[in-house]
Amino acid sequence: MNLVESFRIALRALSANKVRSALTMLGVIIGVAAVILLVSIGTGVQSQITGQIAGLGSNLLYVLPGQLEGGGGPGGGGVTKRFTLDDVSYLQSRLGADNVVIPELAGPVDLRSYNKTMNAQVTATDENASQSSLGTIQTGHWYSRGEVVGASRVAVIGSGVRDTLFPGQDPTGATVEINNQPFTIIGVLEKRGGGFGGNQDNTVSIPITTAQQLLGTKDISVMLVRVANAGQVDAVKAQAEIALRPRFSDQFTVFTQAQTLTFLSTILGTLTAMLAGLASISLLVGGIGIMNIMLVCVSERTREIGIRKAVGARTYDILSQFVIEAVVLSVLGGAIGILVGAGGALALRSVVSTKVTWWAVALAFLFSAAVGVFFGVYPAWRASRLDPIEALRYE
Repeated sequence: MNLVESFRIALRALSANKVRSALTMLGVIIGVAAVILLVSIGTGVQSQITGQIAGLGSNLLYVLPGQLEGGGGPGGGGVTKRFTLDDVSYLQSRLGADNVVIPELAGPVDLRSYNKTMNAQVTATDENASQSSLGTIQTGHWYSRGEVVGASRVAVIGSGVRDTLFPGQDPTGATVEINNQPFTIIGVLEKRGGGFGGNQDNTVSIPITTAQQLLGTKDISVMLVRVANAGQVDAVKAQAEIALRPRFSDQFTVFTQAQTLTFLSTILGTLTAMLAGLASISLLVGGIGIMNIMLVCVSERTREIGIRKAVGARTYDILSQFVIEAVVLSVLGGAIGILVGAGGALALRSVVSTKVTWWAVALAFLFSAAVGVFFGVYPAWRASRLDPIEALRYE
């Protein structure tokens, strides 16, 4: 009997038990859909975050307190001394006027407008806000040098804050309370979406001097250096390290844009692989279900197998028939799972960034086919090894 005939018999056997076949495929469908959905979320978030960082330009340096490579870092146990605005002025004097040193300070705050409240993140800087990583102004303007020096209570809000507290309105000129202190809104940022630290639209930016008073600190979170000439990034990095070493010893880290992208890509890529691995467990469960059903099929069709072997069916014919049945279940379940996973990724695109990649689809489909072959071989082998005389006696 040729392979086509074995395929036809396998399909007829599966169609005779439609409900059981559908329930058997369900495990594979869920597994494949979970793999594609989770990988698409991980890949989409990774592309969005790295794209946002790359969009800041290749001439940006990040100066962080603490040694990241040594297990410390911002807020970590390795930080013995934090940056202040004096350090910003000091580094600016050492790097020259062409290269701009920009302080940033971040912290959680509570926002209120009339009877509406929300939690948000304050992201503060100085008059060089337009060159920072805080985003692009959509309406209004950034705070001025005078407002920074005077610690004025002015704020630039994210689009998420606007949509929550001032839906359908232009909030420019309105008042918003930040930690129960009134601030005048002078601008709104363009929509940015999710980021490495959460939703970047649920932020409010105020002068850094005002933020230090509001949060009760003299420290800043990070210093950004906007290098005038992108070709001089490595030279300015070395210059910044030399300038800061007398003040901080080795308790600081200077990252280039390329290093930051590599670092984040590695972390996010690892997380995506972990998500795919966790989702693949459900595929293994689906494979065990296929093997279980195929063993039941062998038991139910023992007499049929005996008859086929008695009239001349070879061991290969019996083996191929049951393997094909298992593969059809897994491949068909994999195809449906791909559609479900891709559809789910598209449906979630308005909530979180997703990206369905060809390699995730190919991996899930090949894995589902492999599951069918792997878990279908043993039941098929048992069926092919049945003694025809004993099988004919089976009731």
